[in-house]
Amino acid sequence: MDPVGLQLGNKNLWSCLVRLLTKDPEWLNAKMKFFLPNTDLDSRNETLDPEQRVILQLNKLHVQGSDTWQSFIHCVCMQLEVPLDLEVLLLSTFGYDDGFTSQLGAEGKSQPESQLHHGLKRPHQSCGSSPRRKQCKKQQLELAKKYLQLLRTSAQQRYRSQIPGSGQPHAFHQVYVPPILRRATASLDTPEGAIMGDVKVEDGADVSISDLFNTRVNKGPRVTVLLGKAGMGKTTLAHRLCQKWAEGHLNCFQALFLFEFRQLNLITRFLTPSELLFDLYLSPESDHDTVFQYLEKNADQVLLIFDGLDEALQPMGPDGPGPVLTLFSHLCNGTLLPGCRVMATSRPGKLPACLPAEAAMVHMLGFDGPRVEEYVNHFFSAQPSREGALVELQTNGRLRSLCAVPALCQVACLCLHHLLPDHAPGQSVALLPNMTQLYMQMVLALSPPGHLPTSSLLDLGEVALRGLETGKVIFYAKDIAPPLIAFGATHSLLTSFCVCTGPGHQQTGYAFTHLSLQEFLAALHLMASPKVNKDTLTQYVTLHSRWVQRTKARLGLSDHLPTFLAGLASCTCRPFLSHLAQGNEDCVGAKQAAVVQVLKKLATRKLTGPKVVELCHCVDETQEPELASLTAQSLPYQLPFHNFPLTCTDLATLTNILEHREAPIHLDFDGCPLEPHCPEALVGCGQIENLSFKSRKCGDAFAEALSRSLPTMGRLQMLGLAGSKITARGISHLVKALPLCPQLKEVSFRDNQLSDQVVLNIVEVLPHLPRLRKLDLSSNSICVSTLLCLARVAVTCPTVRMLQAREADLIFLLSPPTETTAELQRAPDLQESDGQRKGAQSRSLTLRLQKCQLQVHDAEALIALLQEGPHLEEVDLSGNQLEDEGCRLMAEAASQLHIARKLDLSNNGLSVAGVHCVLRAVSACWTLAELHISLQHKTVIFMFAQEPEEQKGPQERAAFLDSLMLQMPSELPLSSRRMRLTHCGLQEKHLEQLCKALGGSCHLGHLHLDFSGNALGDEGAARLAQLLPGLGALQSLNLSENGLSLDAVLGLVRCFSTLQWLFRLDISFESQHILLRGDKTSRDMWATGSLPDFPAAAKFLGFRQRCIPRSLCLSECPLEPPSLTRLCATLKDCPGPLELQLSCEFLSDQSLETLLDCLPQLPQLSLLQLSQTGLSPKSPFLLANTLSLCPRVKKVDLRSLHHATLHFRSNEEEEGVCCGRFTGCSLSQEHVESLCWLLSKCKDLSQVDLSANLLGDSGLRCLLECLPQVPISGLLDLSHNSISQESALYLLETLPSCPRVREASVNLGSEQSFRIHFSREDQAGKTLRLSECSFRPEHVSRLATGLSKSLQLTELTLTQCCLGQKQLAILLSLVGRPAGLFSLR
Repeated sequence: MDPVGLQLGNKNLWSCLVRLLTKDPEWLNAKMKFFLPNTDLDSRNETLDPEQRVILQLNKLHVQGSDTWQSFIHCVCMQLEVPLDLEVLLLSTFGYDDGFTSQLGAEGKSQPESQLHHGLKRPHQSCGSSPRRKQCKKQQLELAKKYLQLLRTSAQQRYRSQIPGSGQPHAFHQVYVPPILRRATASLDTPEGAIMGDVKVEDGADVSISDLFNTRVNKGPRVTVLLGKAGMGKTTLAHRLCQKWAEGHLNCFQALFLFEFRQLNLITRFLTPSELLFDLYLSPESDHDTVFQYLEKNADQVLLIFDGLDEALQPMGPDGPGPVLTLFSHLCNGTLLPGCRVMATSRPGKLPACLPAEAAMVHMLGFDGPRVEEYVNHFFSAQPSREGALVELQTNGRLRSLCAVPALCQVACLCLHHLLPDHAPGQSVALLPNMTQLYMQMVLALSPPGHLPTSSLLDLGEVALRGLETGKVIFYAKDIAPPLIAFGATHSLLTSFCVCTGPGHQQTGYAFTHLSLQEFLAALHLMASPKVNKDTLTQYVTLHSRWVQRTKARLGLSDHLPTFLAGLASCTCRPFLSHLAQGNEDCVGAKQAAVVQVLKKLATRKLTGPKVVELCHCVDETQEPELASLTAQSLPYQLPFHNFPLTCTDLATLTNILEHREAPIHLDFDGCPLEPHCPEALVGCGQIENLSFKSRKCGDAFAEALSRSLPTMGRLQMLGLAGSKITARGISHLVKALPLCPQLKEVSFRDNQLSDQVVLNIVEVLPHLPRLRKLDLSSNSICVSTLLCLARVAVTCPTVRMLQAREADLIFLLSPPTETTAELQRAPDLQESDGQRKGAQSRSLTLRLQKCQLQVHDAEALIALLQEGPHLEEVDLSGNQLEDEGCRLMAEAASQLHIARKLDLSNNGLSVAGVHCVLRAVSACWTLAELHISLQHKTVIFMFAQEPEEQKGPQERAAFLDSLMLQMPSELPLSSRRMRLTHCGLQEKHLEQLCKALGGSCHLGHLHLDFSGNALGDEGAARLAQLLPGLGALQSLNLSENGLSLDAVLGLVRCFSTLQWLFRLDISFESQHILLRGDKTSRDMWATGSLPDFPAAAKFLGFRQRCIPRSLCLSECPLEPPSLTRLCATLKDCPGPLELQLSCEFLSDQSLETLLDCLPQLPQLSLLQLSQTGLSPKSPFLLANTLSLCPRVKKVDLRSLHHATLHFRSNEEEEGVCCGRFTGCSLSQEHVESLCWLLSKCKDLSQVDLSANLLGDSGLRCLLECLPQVPISGLLDLSHNSISQESALYLLETLPSCPRVREASVNLGSEQSFRIHFSREDQAGKTLRLSECSFRPEHVSRLATGLSKSLQLTELTLTQCCLGQKQLAILLSLVGRPAGLFSLR
């Protein structure tokens, strides 16, 4: 008997145990691997007798301690067919602490070789303590090679065939199907990102293991980050790399080391690279320094894999990151072991700042359909249920979408392996509707038939929950009771491994086989354990955002916990939970209702995109239609998802929820990393109205999957696919799918780097989309020949109304015909012919090809194309390279192209010589309304008006002519053409050729010419004045900003006598504004004789010529006497009537006298106006003198010494009364006599207005004294002259001496009026009105005296004059009764 058997003291029991295990050596090997992960099973033990091998293995288990031994005994009793009496003895003797004796002496104290980590077979000193020995290079190389071989051998032993657990198929541990791997186009911080090596991976294609690390080029990034959500297979891939390397497939690396952050987090001291490699992984047999030096020298052939970077702890203390993360940072940045390759796996989220910016990112995207099928084929290989499993997956979309996650695919296969033999076809998948019930069936599948270990499940769930709450994923024997360890090992719920924290410091650690399993068991505990009430439970029902916060250094461990809780709230799970809760169905029901109630509250909140996805997962897991309907109806009309990764499962869940929605919805995916097969999850989603994707990660595989989904979306009206990397292959699938979506109204393929042929393939689908309104193909870099092909499509397709191309922009706008649903369902060829017939009748096309590098030969092709097309609303070819010849061709073709509104040839390199050609080309174009050419601003724009025959029919035209004479002149319709040649650098030498070119346009109607902003100068102005009569009747001519001198400006005045059409000349000299205009109300139909000859028209035209005054407006001009003399001499020959408007900063007395002296020489002058012109205080007297010197002056109006107007009688009018207004001229007492003397020379003054001056009481007294000399026959207005009661009393006293005064009114209140009305003859009766005069008591006697002397006063009105009762009594007693009315108010 062996020593352990002797020490245990029970020879028979020990012998029975050995005999039992000898019968099943594979099972014992599997348990040895579980409890002693580093045990070498195939070394020297192979030669031993089977019984001796069992004894040796039991010895190794026994020395691990009581926890390990007890857990092993529990596994024996649970999994093997042990007789009942032997099971009782084993559990009672070895299964508890009192049955385990103390350790053996020498054997217990010394740690056996196999207990150490597979690399720590011999203890060693630290690398720095061993003395250096001189060795030749050959010996050093031999040591290094020996270590590398040891490293490979250890990996081979580690990944030797694993033993399946009880009830598991052999393929459970053997199957490996690589998930979809996709390189990110951008790195961590750089916009474009570095691609590793020269590997080109197409979207959707597998990145093989060898392609992950291409060492043929050294310029690629040394750090690779493998990103994937939980369950995508990151850890599996890391171990797969190790296995492949051990098998010799990764020959580019001599050494490969794999570390797990969940174990490294346990290290609390700082490590050197040699300690990391040798103390924590595999130690050399000797001379550590030599081996490490070799690794340093060949670091480019060393690969370090770090699994679970998201689990790296980052304490925010003064010392910075933890020790392991610090070491990881130095390795990534090349500070330590420079040149080595580093690979890290992580869940998406916030990554440590230590990662270099150029690190390559590789996304793990799970399984697509072929990969799921491949996995199932491998899993069920050589099993009769393989075909059944494939059929079940193919017929159930929900289960198929769940299998897109590799971890769930494995669980689903395990469940089907368990369910298929006992269920009819279709019944198995009915038990697997969601992720929660997948795990629930897995637990049932791993449990003994007919027996569910409820207490063990709940206890293990409590351990799982405690770990999630504390962030713990590694457990030791002290953390889990031995029966639970045995339970977890028996049912493959726990996995074991060696945890090494340093030389000689290692122990066996346990973890749940997957983090999601830990979350599921924790959810089971929360839902079924009596220790948890519903209030505590609801605290765990939260939504986790996938946007990682800046302050959140580490991702949480409970991402799926709320989802599992929601799934367990399903009514389907109630029997299972009630069984776990030992029949307490009421408690389970209350907890389920509490979870559903929390989800209802969350469904009505406004959530971000990530939380919407999490909510949909939770609601879908509950399988509650009412809750799903509430969630779907609460989603906003515009539902954006921005910048967070989404899986096929996410979209499938969203689709499931949207099935409960009635209203349409807009889905916008912007910057979201999407799996290539994601669109398949949207199949049949009829609620989507707008669908938009914008991501560089969308490629051909994505487009192919999308093409299969589009025809199934019955409401889809807008499809957007922008910023992707789709090629011709992907577009071909979409082009085939689009005709199957006749309801589409807008399609966008912006910024997809599409080739010319691909763009042409897309537009071929336009006739097959009857309701399409917009097709956006911008930012796709097409060539000119392709653009012309697109223009042909726009011309020939009956629904296109606009093609707009400008640099990167390329947009088709369409006007689909109004059709009923029945018409849309007809045959496509019938629809097309109907559309063409309707389009030919009413369609007008707008063509904008801006900045497209079009040249002359392109213009010729375009003209030929457009001549065959529909009516054109607008053609815009600005920003091209047509130059003179191309512009001439387009101008010549303008009349043939029937352009209704605009032709734009701006910025096409037109020269001055080309301007003449363009003008000649358009001379015969009847519909041209305006041509604007500005070479400085690179503007060439043609504006068109509709042709007359298009505007009116023959009968309407005749009715229009009949009613024309019934209209007032100002109501006549306009018809004119504008030619604007501005800022073209035109000089005198160009004018003759220009006028010849313009001559053809003058007969087409009234012409507006604009030569502003050129360089004509004085010579050009003089030459143009000579050429203008040859151009016929113009409507206007603009010569502004041409550098004309004052002489040249005044020379233009002669045009009044040479140009019959000229009626107004506006000149602003300083601002160089010069405009010659005809009569605004004249019309081209009158001047060109387009109306029929009838007498009324001719009579009307002659009347117009005689009555319309000509006007000269001269402003901002220095009006000196010589200039005024020349101006008036020039105006002598001007036909009248003439209005002269002058304006300058200040007009001197000499200039004013010169101007007034010339007035008799201008008999045709009807108005002289000096506006905004400063005049001297002498000007009122000069202007007043004009009333007597020039009999034609009938009115002088001077206001504020800045505005003066003289109105003249026509030659036909007889001399008559005149009037003068001198308001606001600062006239005072000293000016009164002179002014009255000048006014006295007039024969008849109907009105004199001296209001708003400074006369005061003294000036008014003086004026009243002079009144008898002034022949006023109307009104004298003296208001607002600062007068007081003295003036009112003096007026009363003066009335007897002014017999022609018939009425006087004074108001000294706020109105401040003082008016005297005269008559031509003496008046027998007079009227006096005094208002608000505020007479004082001392004024009463003077007032009474004046009234007594005014014997002719027939009416007296005193209003609010402040006379009290006493003063009124005195006044009435002194005044005789007036002859007429006496009114007191």
